[in-house]
Amino acid sequence: TTHYLFIVVVAVNSTLLTINAGDYIFYTDWAWTSFVVFSISQSTMLVVGAIYYMLFTGVPGTATYYATIMTIYTWVAKGAWFALGYPYDFIAVPVWIPSAMLLDLTYWATRRNKHAAIIIGGTLVGLSLPLFNMINLLLIRDPLEMAFKYPRPTLPPYMTPIEPQVGKFYNSPVALGSGAGAVLSVPIAALGAKLNTW
Repeated sequence: TTHYLFIVVVAVNSTLLTINAGDYIFYTDWAWTSFVVFSISQSTMLVVGAIYYMLFTGVPGTATYYATIMTIYTWVAKGAWFALGYPYDFIAVPVWIPSAMLLDLTYWATRRNKHAAIIIGGTLVGLSLPLFNMINLLLIRDPLEMAFKYPRPTLPPYMTPIEPQVGKFYNSPVALGSGAGAVLSVPIAALGAKLNTW
């Protein structure tokens, strides 16, 4: 009984972690603008949760089962928003299952080698998940219209969708600051590590 109870706890908690890895990603208004963040967070969380769950059971197919649980949870959330009067495309359900199937296939094909599952399976998930989800997002009617017509009541002011101004972003001090910060963060971190060894 304890064994199966632990499996349920792992499945539920891993699912919640994955779904909340950038919760706003599931809403259509941000799905397009945050696609890179979506791809990184979802690929990572899917592999971490599925590998942990799969190695615990030792059964190929567990990753697909895990992805199916997450898909059902998200469809329930989509149905709840739809019941509240929001349009069908208000929630974008991520496509986890095909990538999880590749992970299971790797685990099975390498004779349950956990290192191969992590390295090869993780790479396949990282390559396939963005592809499947871009196709998924292409089927959404009009994300920008969705964003302006149906703003989410829980959005903080700084995340309110702003109508895109083509070309103006590159002259933005926010864009320049974030870019400079990203470039400078690496040498600064390296300098900090060097000073720490002295």
